Amino acid sequence: MFAQIAGKIAGIRGGNVIVDVNGIGYKVSVSAYTLGKVAGQGEVAFHIHTHVREDQLALYGFLSEDELDMFELLITISGIGPKAALGILSIADPDTIRMAIINKDPSILTQVSGVGKKTAERVIVELQNKVSAPSGKSAGQSMPDHEALQALLSLGYNVTEGREALKMVSPEVGDIGERIRAALKLLGKK
Repeated sequence: MFAQIAGKIAGIRGGNVIVDVNGIGYKVSVSAYTLGKVAGQGEVAFHIHTHVREDQLALYGFLSEDELDMFELLITISGIGPKAALGILSIADPDTIRMAIINKDPSILTQVSGVGKKTAERVIVELQNKVSAPSGKSAGQSMPDHEALQALLSLGYNVTEGREALKMVSPEVGDIGERIRAALKLLGKK
């Protein structure tokens, strides 16, 4: 099975990146966040999950092993296939997903098309003992970036722009409104 693919970007079609490796083009499905990060680059390296079904062989690519690990955890849950897992990783980073699971908050997961409340609750129950809090965060700590990201998306920014801007906002800024204002200032400078 494939574990990593590196090569030239031969094209982007829908949610897929065509990676040219020595003249062979591999179609790699990626999250919207990853697509935004690689757009405009000449070369790319993906950590790969190879998904095999009796009628299909599909490659799913991730820029970090952390994203790959979260994807592989998510697809172990009944009702969460590769497309739904990519959808979840498009709207939230792995740390935010971990905190949602630890805090038993299904609201992040239910924003993905095809993931209802029962499926989101199943994800939380089944992964509760398989994830730990990201370093520097406690289980009771809120994750205001998800709500701030949703506000930025509603203002017309894409997932990649929103996440990058929120990463640059100081962690001491805890108020959601202040985080949104600070991110908008950063986005206005671009």
